[in-house]
Amino acid sequence: MRFLKILFWSLLALISAPIMGLTAIALYLSPGLPDVETLRDVQLQTPLRIYSTDSKLIAEFGEMRRIPISYGQVPENFINAILAAEDDNFLNHHGVDPMGLLRAVTELVQTGSIQTGGSTITMQVAKNYFLTSDRVFSRKLNEILLALQIERSLNKREIFELYVNKIYLGNRAYGIEAAAQVYYGTSIDQLPLSDLAMIAGLPKAPSRYNPISNPERTLLRRDWILGRMLSLGYIDQAEYDEAVASPITATNHGSNPELEAPYVAEMARLEMLSKFGDKAYTNGYHVYTTVDSELQTLANVSLRTGLMSYDQRHGYRGPEARHPDSKPDEWPELLKDYRGLGGLLPAMVTGVADDKVTLLLRGGALGEITWEAMRWARPHLNANSMGPNPNKPADVLAVGDIVRVVPVEGIQFRLTQVPEAQSALISISPQDGAIQALIGGFSFVESNYNRVTQARRQPGSSFKPFLYAAALDNGYSPASMVNDAPLVFFDDYLDSAWRPQNSGGDFLGPIRLREALYRSRNLVSIRLMQDLGVDKALSYIERFGFSRSDLPRNLSASLGTPELTPLQIAQGYTVIANGGYAVKPYLIERIEDYNGQILEVTAAAVTPAARERHEERLSHYAQAANFTDADFTIPELPIAEEVVDPRTTYQLTSMLQDVITRGTAVRARALQRKDLAGKTGTTNDQKDAWFAGYNGDFVTVAWVGFDQPSTLGRREYGGTAALPIWMDFMAGALDGRPEHSQPIPEGLTSVRIDPATGRTSRPGASDGFFEIFKEEDAPPAWDEIESGAYPSGGSDSLPQGLF
Repeated sequence: MRFLKILFWSLLALISAPIMGLTAIALYLSPGLPDVETLRDVQLQTPLRIYSTDSKLIAEFGEMRRIPISYGQVPENFINAILAAEDDNFLNHHGVDPMGLLRAVTELVQTGSIQTGGSTITMQVAKNYFLTSDRVFSRKLNEILLALQIERSLNKREIFELYVNKIYLGNRAYGIEAAAQVYYGTSIDQLPLSDLAMIAGLPKAPSRYNPISNPERTLLRRDWILGRMLSLGYIDQAEYDEAVASPITATNHGSNPELEAPYVAEMARLEMLSKFGDKAYTNGYHVYTTVDSELQTLANVSLRTGLMSYDQRHGYRGPEARHPDSKPDEWPELLKDYRGLGGLLPAMVTGVADDKVTLLLRGGALGEITWEAMRWARPHLNANSMGPNPNKPADVLAVGDIVRVVPVEGIQFRLTQVPEAQSALISISPQDGAIQALIGGFSFVESNYNRVTQARRQPGSSFKPFLYAAALDNGYSPASMVNDAPLVFFDDYLDSAWRPQNSGGDFLGPIRLREALYRSRNLVSIRLMQDLGVDKALSYIERFGFSRSDLPRNLSASLGTPELTPLQIAQGYTVIANGGYAVKPYLIERIEDYNGQILEVTAAAVTPAARERHEERLSHYAQAANFTDADFTIPELPIAEEVVDPRTTYQLTSMLQDVITRGTAVRARALQRKDLAGKTGTTNDQKDAWFAGYNGDFVTVAWVGFDQPSTLGRREYGGTAALPIWMDFMAGALDGRPEHSQPIPEGLTSVRIDPATGRTSRPGASDGFFEIFKEEDAPPAWDEIESGAYPSGGSDSLPQGLF
């Protein structure tokens, strides 16, 4: 009896000692454990996402690709697959699985370390959110204690949701929705059972079971999970047979952007980084830009088409590489070094016939180029000359050549090449400054240098309208006569005299200001700046948004020698297009957090004409009442400052419309619209070609040139290189839109004038036409001149320096 008592108490002590020890350890560790209630408000690291104004994904930035979803969005088959793979007793235990822990303790005793972990889904949540991955005993105890607390605080659905949104699944994918997007390019709820089981196998070892790098191991893991699902009764035999018969089809889909606008994305990224620092990449901000997806796609196509047309006018520079001795089995490997650039695909020439060449494209597809699609390829010699016309495909290409092609139809392709010249296009709303489309070069992959915002180039004659505005605001009218005649300037600091020339080298003598602008007469611009004074003219030009430090203090500025970006030129033209209001370009329309709650709304200064539309937009956000910060309110909508007399911008627009109807941009008449105005620009030696044009809806600027300034060719001007890009974009942008011009402001009058003198036309004269004047600048009526009550006007009333 005594022996039995001793045995009883000894067994009780043996059983109680570990329990008391564990209890003591728990009491010791518990005060240092985090509060599991924080899991209710946890914010997962989520990448920065950039969208168009119509909610098309442009790009995402951040090391972690994560798209949090709710429990209700998780397919039932995936829930069962995860339970089969990770914790089939999840719905029954209270955070800890005793049998799993027993396995872990056994491993610890036998090997001195924990190999399998014995972790439940709840314990993995505790580890992923609160602990490190170190395999030490104290961490495992903390994990157990936290799991028990989590089970007391959260229900199973909440725990499961935390788990599937946090786990790492390879290829920078965190969470199951991100994994579905990365591996299959679609949402998790669109995947079949076989693919769901594949993703469910990744948490155990994302690298070992990666379907892209280790498809064989992935297949074994997937099929094991499917077998577990069958044995647990989650699926039937038919579902199992169909799933295991499915191949591994995963490929890397990256972030799956819906709109190609990388230069826009980079601008938005930099702006967010300046606002939020490194948190911009982890807090899940959704940035909605002002860019319209249709206009952006149109800009991409217009720029690339126009730049390739320019490039092909100057001949073919030959294949990107030649591999004449390569064997067919080597061709796929050789192509791997070449990526698509601006829609131009790399291809290997595999055969040359009398009427075509055959191709192997990267990825294994086959194609061909007919003779008609390559006969343009005269050899490029220099910017001004080409070699003889080719007579057959063999004159252009040979087997083993790596070339660039664009699809035509079916297996048909057209021979092309990556342009050496570059281009930029930006389109802004003149009513509020919203950037509606922007492309900073032919290919962001080739060069991330954004020529819209970073390339400072001389705008040439596209700068002249700002000087003409200064003249119109200082006593000149479109009918004022200025002498287009030679000028010579001497400077002690120059080796020779400066003799400025017009583009064609000719001089027209006395010419009206209107005609001087649409004919782009350089000598008239110089005389205007002489008369106004350099300082006075430049101070006025600052009104268009230019910094004085960017404007050289000399007469050559009248010819467009300031070095400015396309964005600055576009901003300047908005003032002309909107009737004199200084709007500022902006890109970000609003910022939301990862829950879709608004953090910030842009309330840019707008013209009075756009006020009602923007007030409705801001009112919509205010009524939505989904602001993250309870104290945040919609900012008041400011009205842009009027910096130029609207009568001046109306006169100037009328003059710039003549650039299209009868001047250097006459080919734009093909658009058949009366509301278009603009100005070409070409710099010395044709190093830069510009066109800046607008109506009431769009201000669009196109530039073409080399990154390292070099001539585009003696026959290339703003009207031949840049204007076609502008026209293609505006044709699509304005399709179906009514004409929109600045309304006629008060204080203007129309007077019939003599085109030869700019004075009031003699009654009955057949060659007179009406010109627009400010009331205070209108010429006197003919009978008043005849009576001697007023001076005759014309050249006699202007400073001698103009003649």
